[in-house]
Amino acid sequence: MDLNAVRTFIAAADAGQFQEAATTLSITQQAVSKRIAVLEKELGVKLFTRAPRGSLLTIDGQAFLPYARALVQAEERAAASVRPGRRALRVDVIGRRVSVAGLLRDFHRVYPETDLDVVTLFDANAAIAAVRSGTIDATFRAVTGPGRQLPDGIEAIPVFDEPLHLFTGPAHEFAAADAVTPAQLAGRRIWMPGNVPGTEWAAYYDELAAAFGLTIDTVGPDFGIEPLLDTIAASSTLATFISERTPLVWPAGHDLRRIPLHDPTPVYPHSLIWRTGNPHPALAALRDHLASAYPGRVGSGFWTPKGAQPSEPPRRLPDDCVTGRTR
Repeated sequence: MDLNAVRTFIAAADAGQFQEAATTLSITQQAVSKRIAVLEKELGVKLFTRAPRGSLLTIDGQAFLPYARALVQAEERAAASVRPGRRALRVDVIGRRVSVAGLLRDFHRVYPETDLDVVTLFDANAAIAAVRSGTIDATFRAVTGPGRQLPDGIEAIPVFDEPLHLFTGPAHEFAAADAVTPAQLAGRRIWMPGNVPGTEWAAYYDELAAAFGLTIDTVGPDFGIEPLLDTIAASSTLATFISERTPLVWPAGHDLRRIPLHDPTPVYPHSLIWRTGNPHPALAALRDHLASAYPGRVGSGFWTPKGAQPSEPPRRLPDDCVTGRTR
């Protein structure tokens, strides 16, 4: 159905005269008559009857009018859903329970008028491909690994370096420690069944293990976080890594322990990745918010993979900024 003809019908119905509808639409009266004639032919009914003071809706015209308005409103909503500045900002996070989801929640508390569409794609390759195609506006990912280079037209800034904690049950040898060093974990089993080969998080933990002589055990299957916590709670030898801000709840009887790592403190390097030239105004607001709210970790005492960007405060970026590409 020709939506221009539908709009013309609504304008004529509201005005009661074709000439006044033509003035409202900035077209000729002849164009109004032609559009309505085409619509009447398509519907197979008369929508107006001529009257001394203008045009009156027929019974069929009165029946069609509320649906005509709904058609136009649906078109407007459909266009707004994908129009930058009107549609929701689509942002990918690794999981809804990880810290970067909290970064988005903090952003939304500061900018409650901003509509967010939060999605969870599988890994960095899928997320970056979605950013490149325009399916999503941005993603929070760890851009790590020797020689890692983002595609042309894709930009990234480091936004948050998150410390790791050792997570153990009450019978583990380090359960009572106030803190441990990565070197103390050499030869110990760190159980992480969710580390899928080829993902950015598996690459991070592989490099961490190589740097400090750890054993990352990925034997599965991965049944999710609750079974993992059950197993860790009952084991005297297995431990796992948990990011500092990962929210977890477990039964009181598990008596699980979060133990900070230091000398150095391994940090997981979260970056915000987006497509150059993306005009969505909320994307610029998100970048500026992250730059001011999360100053980064500067100085010695922290470990990041060799492929990660330096741990420094992200700069506030203008809307059309083109930053150096992460390598």
